[in-house]
Amino acid sequence: MAALAAVAKKLWSRRRLLVLLVTPLALLPVVFTLPLKEGRCLFVILLMAVYWCTEALPLSVTALLPITLFPLLGILQSSVVCPQYFLDTNFLFLSGLIMATAIEEWNLHRRIALKILMIVGVQPAWLILGMMVTTSFMSMWLSNTASTTMMLPIAIAILKNLFDQKETQKDLNWESEENAAAAQAKGLQTVPTEMQCLASTEDKDCREEAEAPLDLPAGSTKEEERRRNIWKGFLISIPYSASIGGTATVTGTAPNLILLGGLKSFFPECDVVNFGSWFIFAFPLMVLFLLVGWLWIAFLYAGMTLRGWRKKKSEIRAGAEDRARAVIQQEFQNLGPMKFAEQAVFILFCMFAILLFFRDPKFIPGWASLFPAGFTSDAVTGMAVVTVLFFFPSQRPSLKWWFDLKAPNTETEPLLTWKKAQDTIPWSIILLLGGGFAMAKGCESGLSTWISDQLHPLENVPPMLAVLIITSVIIFFTEFASNTATIIIFLPVLAELAVRLRVHPLYLMIPATVGCSYAFMLPVSTPPNSIAFASGHLLVKDMMRAGFLMNLMGVLLLNVAINTWAQTIFQLGTFPDWAHDHLANVTVLPTPSVANGTLGTL
Repeated sequence: MAALAAVAKKLWSRRRLLVLLVTPLALLPVVFTLPLKEGRCLFVILLMAVYWCTEALPLSVTALLPITLFPLLGILQSSVVCPQYFLDTNFLFLSGLIMATAIEEWNLHRRIALKILMIVGVQPAWLILGMMVTTSFMSMWLSNTASTTMMLPIAIAILKNLFDQKETQKDLNWESEENAAAAQAKGLQTVPTEMQCLASTEDKDCREEAEAPLDLPAGSTKEEERRRNIWKGFLISIPYSASIGGTATVTGTAPNLILLGGLKSFFPECDVVNFGSWFIFAFPLMVLFLLVGWLWIAFLYAGMTLRGWRKKKSEIRAGAEDRARAVIQQEFQNLGPMKFAEQAVFILFCMFAILLFFRDPKFIPGWASLFPAGFTSDAVTGMAVVTVLFFFPSQRPSLKWWFDLKAPNTETEPLLTWKKAQDTIPWSIILLLGGGFAMAKGCESGLSTWISDQLHPLENVPPMLAVLIITSVIIFFTEFASNTATIIIFLPVLAELAVRLRVHPLYLMIPATVGCSYAFMLPVSTPPNSIAFASGHLLVKDMMRAGFLMNLMGVLLLNVAINTWAQTIFQLGTFPDWAHDHLANVTVLPTPSVANGTLGTL
């Protein structure tokens, strides 16, 4: 028995290598039972799906497999595969990352966050709302992981003061000894900067379920339980709102960009989705979900009830709230007056958002109409604005300098240096996006036709039921798999299913894309969940208790959104011409040669 246990431990320690070697052999029957080209393409896609779900290889390395396998297996030429890794969608994402780096470089995000917290007030329920609003707003422009990493130390500092605990300032640093020890206990990596958290999105292992003591002062058990719940409510609201906020903009999270690139691959004539139209659809959904999520978390952990609103606050609680208010104001004052560089970055950030929104908002003619059709895209807009960051001075220019012969002739630092951008931008995520686009391109080799044929029995499924099933499956599937990998796997299938059902493809693809970000139940579901869990104050059962209903609310709200205001924004009640063209191409394609005659009818 001891020998079997030892062997099992050794096999477990080599599980990634075993998956890496066994999976290709297990998938070989796919190559021989399907038509030749389709079978090979499906083999590569399933292989990548398994590697992504098990992380047998790093996610970005798995994303590079099409560069090797598609040409070698005769699926696509190398000259067709490689450009998929640098489409204009990738450059739109890159421009968003560069803008986020500049915002973090000059602490503009921290100033905005503290200002919002000063406005909402310091009662526990309202503070949770302030945390959620701030985190979601940051997550619209920064990465979900960076937003969580920034907000978590602020939340811990406020909580320490709210409960009159010591060493508040130590907790404002994410790399403090307490947080570092807690993170190492959970198997997570501590990170020196917020943007660098993106580079560790693949590390989502949380191995322990330990809840750090809160060192609460002596008091009633009921009061201690209340304080413990408020800690949990604060910490759990931050990753949840980061995941929700990232869905509001096209650049907010990787699955949104995968959809944008996938549409250009599956339906080249589709120009319905851009920054503006997506924002009009997703921002109201984000606000609605934030409100419902806040009510649920405040009820569950902050004791918010109708009776609670009428109760008069005790002197102890009033004093605690005054201390929390003081620490927020002190942190804001420590930032000092707004520097010239902060003002410049803020103006450029506003230009970035406004120009992207009004390029082609659909409800009015955008500024793109001033140029020939097809010449401008969101990538052009984003890169044009962020380029200014690399030469605009970080110090206020002065005319006196030109006339002062004794003034130092030192070069002025720009708002952002390339060295800083190079060190903080997670290039691996761009490769991951490229792998998704390459996979979508490979499906055009004939696999999409085969998938379409297999979906024939689903033609009679009501579209509303299909959306409900799809969102439910994906939201719970992404609890265990990478959000980006999930949408890459499902998007080609959904595109063909929509054509089979003769419904607008976006009717199925948009809910699936947004649903990939609604992973709330487990620490391993998303990097923000893992970071909050690593603080040491949450148990897995806490996240499952709050996250299960959040998942259900996500399914419900997504179905409401896609069947109401999304119908008008994206014209979902019609079967568009560009989908007709795709259906016609699928219909007229000649039947490929079949490797196995017996199973050819599949």
